[in-house]
Amino acid sequence: MKTLYIVRHAKSSWDDFSVSDHDRKLLPMGVKRTKKVAAWLKKQGILPDKIISSTAVRAYETARLLAKGMGFPVGKIEATRALYGADPEEAEALLFELPDTVKSVMMVGHNPGFTDWVNEFFRNPQKIDNLPTSAVVAIRFDTDQWEDISLVSHQVIFMATPKLIKE
Repeated sequence: MKTLYIVRHAKSSWDDFSVSDHDRKLLPMGVKRTKKVAAWLKKQGILPDKIISSTAVRAYETARLLAKGMGFPVGKIEATRALYGADPEEAEALLFELPDTVKSVMMVGHNPGFTDWVNEFFRNPQKIDNLPTSAVVAIRFDTDQWEDISLVSHQVIFMATPKLIKE
């Protein structure tokens, strides 16, 4: 079995238009909500083998908060520009490069690509209009090889958002 956790970055600031999109920082509310999600993930016993994040500041900071909250070594987060603005095919291509010894991976990125990607796994009428900030969707694939995930059956295990998690 392989498990994929798709995460949209936390809420970020649009206040300073002199800052590039890539360099936008998280809002305090985004930090708070992500810590809430991280605590919930830890409570569920979730600790991925690997975390891959977009290089965008808001995504990487989200990955760091999640890693700290779950007990994943922050220094082992892999950052790649390939997830910045990635469409579903570009994001999925990164999975095909993973060694099969990696059983679970968390990928932190952006909309609209991540909403589109998540919707590839949901069945109608479960499709969503927008993957909320700090949301995590977990998908399990019935295979031991990442290169086969598009060929095998899958199951959406959960979708966790800050609003859905009860404290």
